[in-house]
Order: sequence, then structure tokens, then C-alpha cells
Amino acid sequence: MDLKFFKKSKTTLIFLLVFSAISIPVFYHLVKVDKRLKIYNPNDVNPQLVDTDLRHVTKNHTIKDFELINQNGEIITNKNYENKIYVADFFFTRCTNICIAMAYNMSELQEFYKNDKDIMFLSHSVTPTIDSVSVLREYADNKGVIDAKWNVTTGNKKHIYELARKSYFAVVEDGDGGEDDFIHTEQFILVDKEKRIRGYYDGTEKEDMEKLKKDVALLKEEYTRK
Repeated sequence: MDLKFFKKSKTTLIFLLVFSAISIPVFYHLVKVDKRLKIYNPNDVNPQLVDTDLRHVTKNHTIKDFELINQNGEIITNKNYENKIYVADFFFTRCTNICIAMAYNMSELQEFYKNDKDIMFLSHSVTPTIDSVSVLREYADNKGVIDAKWNVTTGNKKHIYELARKSYFAVVEDGDGGEDDFIHTEQFILVDKEKRIRGYYDGTEKEDMEKLKKDVALLKEEYTRK
């Protein structure tokens, strides 16, 4: 009786060991695969940030095509960010409050990803009539902008404000991009290679910059698994 029990116990133990050897790695893999960044659509964002015409949209939101002018007077479009992960923000060169911390943190991110060809940065001036190419060039030099990594841009005000409100969902204030319209936001927006929003971060907070780095790592892992 004891011998039969021993044989059964031995068989059960072997089965459990084999099952564990197979199932644990599979379980770990499934858990790892499921750890993906959220894809933001209009209905996932604070409704105050979303144009009323877009609040019902539940999928397939992407950043609309854009045409801007950078610190070198070059035309910058979505084609310059094709197959890139990028961080976008909205600023103005004369800003003396939140933009100082934002510029510092963006510069730190640029340095961190300096040798990573997958990562780029895109800053939009919210006072484009003041922030001319020459002003942006001086600003870029002061902030240590690497031209191949970070485009500091001006352009048509209505176009920039529409991007902020209807593509990036970066600002609460309503407006039409007219002469008296003004937006101001601390948001950094993480955009993937398919032009989808994958994260929002307070550009003035160091803790959020660390979270952004972790999220970029997750996003890069996501692409390596494809």
C-alpha cells in the first residue's frame, strides 16, 4: 500500500514539476505581452479637453497631418516623424513660468534619448506671430536643441491651435485660433509610430518625466514584439 502511494505521489510530483516548467514561462509571457500602453481616443480623455464634435469617437484617433516651420526655416510635416515615437508640447519663447520647467525637462529627455533614432521631439509655438524663425533659432541655441532630434516650430495659428484642441487634446480652453485666442498647457504628449496618443504627462514634474521614460520603454518593447 505504501509502495503504491509512493509511486502515485512520485508521478504526481513529476507531473506538477513538468506542468510548472511549462506553464510558468507561458504565464509570464502572457502577462508581459499584456503590459501595453493605453491607446487614447477622444472618449478616453477628459471631455473638457475634447471638441464636442469628437467626444463620441471611441477608436482610430490619430494626430492629423500638419505643416509647420522649424528653427531653421524648414517645413516640417508628419512625414518628418514617420516611423518615429515622439513627444509633443505647446510653448512660447517669452513664457516666464511653466515653459521654463518644460523646456528644461524636454532638454533632459533629448539628452537621455540623444542616441536613440526612434525618439524625436516636437514643440509648437502658441504665439507663432511673435516666434519667428530667427526667434526660434535663438531659443533653440539657448536650450541646446539638436536639430535632428527636436523641431521647435511656428506656423499658422489656427492650424496650431486646431492641432492642440482636436488632435492632441492638450488644452481645456475653447477658441477659434483667432487673434484674441490663447492657449497655455503643461502637457507633454507621447505619440507612437502610428500617430496615436499613448500618454499624457505634466511637463513641469520630474516624476512624470520618469514615468514617461518607463512608458517609452514599454512602447519600444511593444514594437520589438511585432
